[in-house]
Amino acid sequence: MSDKIKNICVSVIFLVIIIGMLIINFISEDKEMSISERRRLQQLPEISVDSILSGKTSEDFEEYGADQFAFRDSIRSIKNFVHLNILRQKDTDGYFIKDGVIYKQEYPLKGDSVINVSDHINTISEKYLNETNNVYYSVVPDKSYFLNDDHLKIDYTELEKILSENIQNAEYIDLFDLLSIDDYYKTDTHWKQENLLKVAKRLSERMDFDVNEEYTVNSKGEFQGVYYGQINLGGQLDELKYITNSDIDQSYVFDAEKNETKGIYNEEGLDSLDKYNYFLYGSVPILKITNPVTESQKKLVIFRDSFGSSLAPWLVSGYKEITLVDTRYVSENILQNYIDFNNSDVLFIYSTLLINQSSALK
Repeated sequence: MSDKIKNICVSVIFLVIIIGMLIINFISEDKEMSISERRRLQQLPEISVDSILSGKTSEDFEEYGADQFAFRDSIRSIKNFVHLNILRQKDTDGYFIKDGVIYKQEYPLKGDSVINVSDHINTISEKYLNETNNVYYSVVPDKSYFLNDDHLKIDYTELEKILSENIQNAEYIDLFDLLSIDDYYKTDTHWKQENLLKVAKRLSERMDFDVNEEYTVNSKGEFQGVYYGQINLGGQLDELKYITNSDIDQSYVFDAEKNETKGIYNEEGLDSLDKYNYFLYGSVPILKITNPVTESQKKLVIFRDSFGSSLAPWLVSGYKEITLVDTRYVSENILQNYIDFNNSDVLFIYSTLLINQSSALK
C-alpha cells in the first residue's frame, strides 16, 4: 500500500471518528446530574445580546460542551488512569491513591481563611455567649494529615498556631493524636462513625459529660464515597456502618427549617447521591436532638460541618438537648431566633477542609 493511500485511509478514519462523535453528541439527551461526580451538569445556556457581549455565552457553551460530552465518564477514567499509572504523576486534578485509599490534595494552608474561621467563632461568642457558657473548639484533620511528606499537604502545626493565637475565650480540645487513617473511609473525605468512641470520650473528659459505651454497630451495606466518583478508577468500596444504643434509639430530632420531628438516622439518605446523608440528614442549617431518657439536664450547641453529623449521636447520652448549627447554611445574625444559648456548653468543631476554605461560612 502506497503512502498516499495510507494517508487517505488515516484521514478518512479520523473524519469518520470526528463526524461520528459530533452526531452522537448532537442526538444524545443532555443529563441533569453527574452521578459519579455528584454535581449538576451545565445545561444549554440561554443566549442574549448582553451575554454574548460580556463573553458569558462563550464560557457557558464551553462548560456545556465539556459537561455533556458523550462517554465523558469513560474518558475521565482513561485520563486518570494514564496520569497515575502510565505517566506516574503524583495526582490527577488533585486526587491520588495510596495503599488503596483515595485522597484529595489540600495545599497550601490559607492563613486568611483560618483567621476568618477564628473571627467567625469570636463573633458568635461575643454576640451570643456569656459566663453561663463553657466554650470549646476542635479540629478534624483531613486524611492527608496521616501521609508522609511525599505529597503536598497543609501545615497543620501552623493551622493550630493561628487558631490558638486568634480564638478568644474558648478551650482547645486536640483530637489529632486519637485518629489514624483507618478511622476514615477509603473512598470518601469523612471519618467512620463506628470508630469515634475515642473522640467522644476525649470530649467527655474535657467537657464533663457521660458517654454511653454500650452500643451496637450496624451496617447499611456498601458505601461509594465522593472521592470514588471523582477519580473514577473503580476499586474496593467502603461499608456504611452506624451505631445504636438505648439513648440513640429513644432520642429524636427537630428540623427547624422543615418544622418536623424525626429519628436520628435518615433512611431516605440512603437513596440520595451521597449516602453519608444517612447521618443526621446531611446539610441542614439547624437541628435539635432531644434525649428524653437521660438523667442529664445539660445542653450543648455544636457549630459544625458534615463531620459533626456522624459524631453527634455519640454525645446524646450526656445531654438533654443538643443543637447542631451549620453556619454554611444559616446566617449567624439570626441564631437568636432559634437557639437559647444560656447555660449551654458550646463546641465549635470543623474539619480542616472547611477551615482552609472558609468562604462558605455565612
